[in-house]
Amino acid sequence: MSSSRWSLGATALALLLVACGGGEGNAVPPDTSGSPPPATGVTLSAQAQLGEKIFHDASLSASGQTSCASCHVPSHAFAGDQPTQAVPIAGAGMTTAGFRNSPSLKYLTLNPAFFFDAEGTPTGGFDRDGRVSSLIEQARRPFLAAHEMANASADDVVLKLSHAAYAAEFRQVFGDAIFSTPDVAFDRALFALQKYQQEDTPEFAPYSSKYDAFLDGKATLSAQEQRGLALFNDPQKGNCAGCHPSARVDGQPPLFTDFTYDNLGVPRNADIPANADPNYFDLGLCGPDRADLTDAHPDLCGAFKVPTLRNVALTAPYFHNGRFDTLAELVRFYVRRDTNPEEWYPLDANGVPRKFDDLPAKYAGNVNTVEVPYNRKLGDRPALDENEIQDLVAFLQTLTDEQP
Repeated sequence: MSSSRWSLGATALALLLVACGGGEGNAVPPDTSGSPPPATGVTLSAQAQLGEKIFHDASLSASGQTSCASCHVPSHAFAGDQPTQAVPIAGAGMTTAGFRNSPSLKYLTLNPAFFFDAEGTPTGGFDRDGRVSSLIEQARRPFLAAHEMANASADDVVLKLSHAAYAAEFRQVFGDAIFSTPDVAFDRALFALQKYQQEDTPEFAPYSSKYDAFLDGKATLSAQEQRGLALFNDPQKGNCAGCHPSARVDGQPPLFTDFTYDNLGVPRNADIPANADPNYFDLGLCGPDRADLTDAHPDLCGAFKVPTLRNVALTAPYFHNGRFDTLAELVRFYVRRDTNPEEWYPLDANGVPRKFDDLPAKYAGNVNTVEVPYNRKLGDRPALDENEIQDLVAFLQTLTDEQP
């Protein structure tokens, strides 16, 4: 195993039940044995119904204009809805920029808490750096972060909750005296948000894409989509399935992530205000949002969680820093990063591309330069040509769920 890439080890593979697709030409034949049917309706518990209301309630923010749904928009797979804006703008005055692109919240109920498997592979966790271990913990920070909902404390959130239109419902579900203990009330609100994501499967985990229908034998991929799937699975071409498994395991639909971490040397994005400071770097597993791994695992610095590719056509911009606006541009970077670095990185005084410019020089060796398609050298033929890039994009578009 290389030091630049942490592939999913055997222990994690058994625990998480994911697998890669096959080689070139493998179109993952339809399997009608075990896929759950697309969800068409569900009755939410009282807690989950409250969670849905909290999720959409902008009055719970300091500005009165930001809700969970502001950055996680249902029609965009619960990711951001501004494909050319790298990070959200929120805060108390709606002028404070965030630091990372808003990820999709879909299919997170199957995400494991962060752990190192038996082979030392960092795996799982919530947020792009895996720093929290549950949906409840993930929901806590946005209420209090200065660049998000910007409440000064949990007490402030609960005070707003006590005046919400559904405050009586909150008391009915969690007790008449719930607002007299703000810490408990805040925890109950986070619990309600978790229940909403867990129970509303038509919204958060419908498995209703064209690709799901294809796996069930209920849809046919076009010739271009089939070519794209073959490229996706081919370990000598796209090799996407190496991190984004496309095949079922034990009849369960693929999640298109192996929950591990990778360092791809994504170019720095000047559109993020924090990046105006040349000494600021977002190092994923090594901070600035988590600090428990920096000293013990400097080889992890710059690595971010492998996201699901489900609904990827709806979740632009891409990567943790929102550097790429379109799927075609994203795939083009994957296959031309090393063969044509001048297309992605700034040039130094001698006209030489400064590769991996969003990492301190001491961590440049952490970038994945071993696996296909990142194993090319300057002047080599890219792993995919332009027609193949378009084929792969066509396949990725089959991963979009139907709107509930």
